[in-house]
Amino acid sequence: MSSQNYDVIVIGGGAVGENVADRTAQGGLRTVVVESDLVGGECSYWACMPSKALLRSGAALAGARRVPGAAEAVTGTVDARAALKQRDSIASHWKDDGQARWLDSAGIGLVRGHARLTGVKEVTVTAADGAVTVLTATHAVVVSTGSAALLPDIDGLTAVGPWTSRDATSAQQIPQRLAVIGGGVVAAEMAAAYASLGSAVTVIARSPLLGGQEPFAGELVTAALENNGVTVLVGPSTTKAHRDDDNTITLTLDDGSTVAADQVLVAIGRTPRTHDLGLDVVGLDAGDWLDVDDTLLVQGGSPALTGDWLYATGDVNHRALLTHQGKYQARAAGDAIVTRAAGGPVDDAPWGAHVATADHAAVPQVTFTDPEVASVGHTAASAVKAGFRIRILDYDLANLGGASVLAVGYVGKARAIVDLDREVLLGVTFVGQDVAELLHSATVAIVGEVPINRLWHAVPSYPTLSEVWLRLLEAYGRPGFTDNDTNNDTEEELG
Repeated sequence: MSSQNYDVIVIGGGAVGENVADRTAQGGLRTVVVESDLVGGECSYWACMPSKALLRSGAALAGARRVPGAAEAVTGTVDARAALKQRDSIASHWKDDGQARWLDSAGIGLVRGHARLTGVKEVTVTAADGAVTVLTATHAVVVSTGSAALLPDIDGLTAVGPWTSRDATSAQQIPQRLAVIGGGVVAAEMAAAYASLGSAVTVIARSPLLGGQEPFAGELVTAALENNGVTVLVGPSTTKAHRDDDNTITLTLDDGSTVAADQVLVAIGRTPRTHDLGLDVVGLDAGDWLDVDDTLLVQGGSPALTGDWLYATGDVNHRALLTHQGKYQARAAGDAIVTRAAGGPVDDAPWGAHVATADHAAVPQVTFTDPEVASVGHTAASAVKAGFRIRILDYDLANLGGASVLAVGYVGKARAIVDLDREVLLGVTFVGQDVAELLHSATVAIVGEVPINRLWHAVPSYPTLSEVWLRLLEAYGRPGFTDNDTNNDTEEELG
């Protein structure tokens, strides 16, 4: 057994943990990362990057087929083997040499193995060979262990060897028939990806796809999936799974119907990776999400033990299960740790410490289906539920000059939610080809609480999809005028 002391210990070397470590190391604190798998984590090897690589070939091909001239040049389908090869490259062939070298170049230590809290500011790491290292922290321990796929209690499911998102994004063979249980982002994206790669895909979802988004988002994505040959079953639940003698998996649904597949992907949600972390040492329950304040300090447990040293960033705190929000939290936590280590209050940090307030009302998210779904802030339903008096502005993106250049028969829609009392945006949703890059302008407008009358002076270039901003403003009405029914498809005042 060996022992080492650092200022900061980060448990989890994914994108979030790396960002915490980078922030504290830049602040002059001796920092170590503990990782039991690959440095770089879920996003680099099994989530964000490989999933987008799998989706890109199909989306690019579909986009080309919607443009005369390019469409005539397209003579085949997606080359699945080449697409998987590109995915392998994007995932660095599941080797973390480059990420480990980056930690070293940044002056951040790395200890490989499984970490458990064993005392106040103490972490015990057991390596794969059984070697034990006890780490102690002068200032902080940060839990950045992320989340894992949640498997439902379905009779026989475990026995058929279902895929989780990790399996779907790292598979080396394309199943002839793929059944997807779930209707969220992972389910929709992997259904789109595998359909483009040659699988016959069936999606089984208890409720409409992309619940929690504006309803039209799920409707447009469902229509597109069905147009691409995907069978979408909304309503039934899977009650039983069985692998037959010919290796076919048969799923039995609660409406009495069955679905035959060669592989099953389960994408119904996530569970925190806190089951074997030693949380009981500080009075917390194993397997629970970790509640945090806006500086990412863990709340609950035994205050005498958690104190001001235990932080949780990323998926594990269940605030916003998105890599970019986790990295945002990581920067906030890193700044807070450095500031507190220097003895100063978090709200008066000399180098710009901040707290993770964006998690509450300004979370951007893109679903990389075709069409893409890009949203930030409130939906109409969540804004009304929160007590805002709102106005809904809808616009058909097909009416834009930029859309007509991108594709014949462009299909898409934009929605803006306006707070009528302050005349600022509360939420924006775009659905359509290539709308992902529109999202940050909406995020800036919402976070900055830019008044509607100022947005008129942010002139969008023509002909681009960004012209939608002008059309939404025209729908709302020009400052000082009352003719506020120009070029909008829908106006509705709620709340």
